[in-house]
Amino acid sequence: MFDLFRRSQYSVKNDVLSGLTVALALVPEAVAFAFVAKVDPMVGLYAAFMVGLITSVLGGRPGMISGATGAMAVVMVALVVEHGVEYLFAAVVLTGVIQILAGVFKLGMFIRMVPYPVMLGFVNGLAIVIFLAQLGQFEVKSAAGAKEWMSGPMLYWMLAMVALTMAIIHFLPKFTKAIPASLVAILTVTAIVIFLDIPIPSVIDYVRSESNDMSATLAGGLPTFSIPEVPFTWETFKIILPYSLILAAVGLIESLLTMSLIDEITETRGQGNRECIGQGSANFVNGFFGAMGGCAMIGQSMININSGGRGRLSGITAAIALLLFILVGSSWIESIPLAALVGVMFMVVLGTFEWASIRMVNKVPKSDAFIIVLVSAITVIADLAIAVIVGVIVSALVFAWKQAKKIYATKTIDENGSKVYKVHGPLFFGSIRNFQDIFEPKDDPQDVIVDFLDARAYDHSAIEALDALAERYQRRGKTLHYRHLSPECKLLLDKAGDLVEVNLIEDPDYHVADSKLA
Repeated sequence: MFDLFRRSQYSVKNDVLSGLTVALALVPEAVAFAFVAKVDPMVGLYAAFMVGLITSVLGGRPGMISGATGAMAVVMVALVVEHGVEYLFAAVVLTGVIQILAGVFKLGMFIRMVPYPVMLGFVNGLAIVIFLAQLGQFEVKSAAGAKEWMSGPMLYWMLAMVALTMAIIHFLPKFTKAIPASLVAILTVTAIVIFLDIPIPSVIDYVRSESNDMSATLAGGLPTFSIPEVPFTWETFKIILPYSLILAAVGLIESLLTMSLIDEITETRGQGNRECIGQGSANFVNGFFGAMGGCAMIGQSMININSGGRGRLSGITAAIALLLFILVGSSWIESIPLAALVGVMFMVVLGTFEWASIRMVNKVPKSDAFIIVLVSAITVIADLAIAVIVGVIVSALVFAWKQAKKIYATKTIDENGSKVYKVHGPLFFGSIRNFQDIFEPKDDPQDVIVDFLDARAYDHSAIEALDALAERYQRRGKTLHYRHLSPECKLLLDKAGDLVEVNLIEDPDYHVADSKLA
């Protein structure tokens, strides 16, 4: 399980250096999401440390970075505001239990069923969300305490340092890949800003601005064990259960989709069910150590992969380095200019957005292009979980519509004068109307045969359609026979069961999705 160094393509040096880079970028993200959730910054930093460490050891995707995320923070805020932070910790514990159960019952495999257009929409939408989140770093507080956009020399210096960061990340790999370009960019820009005393905000300026506490600091101690101080009653369970279900779903969807993206980039395959258990274990522990819970972070994961991090050691390094920053190195981290971190995230945006999808718009089916745009838009406007669920539903409906058009029948007259309809294609809820239009009870001869050798009845709607067709012929006093239906079809037919001809040698044997047999 603990394969930290086993595979040859994993480099200890690359994992350690990329982990340090990720740790630097984790600090402002964790603090920002803590503010979104209306909790203390340390709650977000502890979450980034523990989720990152535990998922790196137990999770199913080496190289993927987890921590406190905005997708989960926006769900938490209502619970914190209404009931307090202790209820949040209890909800995070229950979230972990739900996610572990999802892994135990192997629900992680269903992420492989997410259609490719939905994946493209997810990636593009998340890239836009990351970009928009960075724009907040260009705001400052006026003397009256209101937020306003930077202007004058501060804005120009901010843009210049962001551009310098991006230039280093882009050009340095052309000369050497010995050190992650993002780490070099952060250290270089930080040194320039400090040496020249450039007047742009640093990490601690952001923390103090958001908390309205000019004495705030990122220094802290080790997280301590504590059972959430909530009543252990049925009422408490009813309060936290809806939030835990949503947090578990959002966390797993974001984590498993991020895993699929990294699988594609690295041409490897992660373990979805193991990742569910890893994420659940991390959140379960978080709730007992005063942390807000979290899931995979696509931005930091992309930084890690682009910096050469491939193994579990990269995530472990990032988590431990983050803890060391809190314990002994807070003054160094606090002095990092936001411009350096914004530049790193802008490069993540450029690398994450699937630019080829823009060129594909006129080359792919209109339904696929629509799904890509729809999922991207909902990801930006609402949240990731809703976007993916809507995308999957729309994709399923589009698929059903296309499959519904594939049912047809060839018509012949056999040697006995019976008319034979040989049906081809799937019979299910979407194709019933087309199936019914095939037949001509009024003009057909006295004896009619419907042959399903090249067709399948898939669901209860299909069974109802077979019964209804039999009734149409019986009302006209004509005889209808069904051939090559499965035994389950014969069992489920209420009115046409006696019309099914049984051929033990030729009849197919398949299952029908019907609640009567569930």
